[in-house]
Amino acid sequence: MKTNSSAVIIPVPSSATNSAGTNALSGDIRDIKAPVEIPSGWFWFSCVAGALTAAAFSCFAWRYWQNLRARPQTQEVIIPPHERARRKLQQALKLIYEPRLFCIEVSDTLRAYLEEAFSMRAPERTTEEFLGELQSSALLSLTQKRSLADFLMRCDLVKFARDEPTVEQLKELHESALRFVDETSYFQPRSETLPAPAEPSPGSEPPQTPLPLETVAKGDGLEQQTTTSD
Repeated sequence: MKTNSSAVIIPVPSSATNSAGTNALSGDIRDIKAPVEIPSGWFWFSCVAGALTAAAFSCFAWRYWQNLRARPQTQEVIIPPHERARRKLQQALKLIYEPRLFCIEVSDTLRAYLEEAFSMRAPERTTEEFLGELQSSALLSLTQKRSLADFLMRCDLVKFARDEPTVEQLKELHESALRFVDETSYFQPRSETLPAPAEPSPGSEPPQTPLPLETVAKGDGLEQQTTTSD
C-alpha cells in the first residue's frame, strides 16, 4: 500500500552535541550575589546632624565676623611723660622704708622723664656730667635747675655714700620730685619754623608795612614846624 506523505528523518544527537549544549547551559549559570545592605535610620540621622552642625558653625562664624567689623576700633592711648612719671613716683612709695632702693627708683624716674620731655640724655650720664650740661640749657628756669641739682645730689648720697635719711626726709625728696614734674608738665618746646604768611583774599588791601620809628619821629617834627610857622 503506498502513501503520499514523506517521512522526516530526525538525526540522533551525538555525544558532542550533548556536551556543547551542556557547556552552554553551565556558562549561563552565575554565582549568587551578596545581599545588599539597606542603610539604617541611624545613618540618615548622622548625616542630618552633621549638616545641621556645619550650618550652625557657619552661622556663628559669620555673626562673629560681623561683630568684629561693627565693633569700633580702640585707639591707643598715649600717656604723656609727666603722667607716666607721676605714676612711677607713686609706685616708688612702696620702697620708702628701703632708702637706697627708693632713691634709685625716684632718681631713675626723674631722669627718664627729663629724657622723654626735654630730650636730655640724663639716664646715660653721671650727675656731674648732666648738671654741667644743664647749666647751658634754656629749657628750665634757674630755680628749677637748682631744685633738680639738689634732688640728684641727695639721691647720690644715699645711693653711693650710704647715707641713711629718715622717712620724713625721703618724703620731702619724693615731694620735690613731684613738684618738679608738675612745674614742667605744661612745657611745650617752641617750633623753630615760623608759620607761612596767610595769602590775602581777593579784593582785600595788602597789609601796609609799618614805618620805622625814626621816620615817624621826623614826620611828627615836620608837623610841629608847620604848625608853628602857621
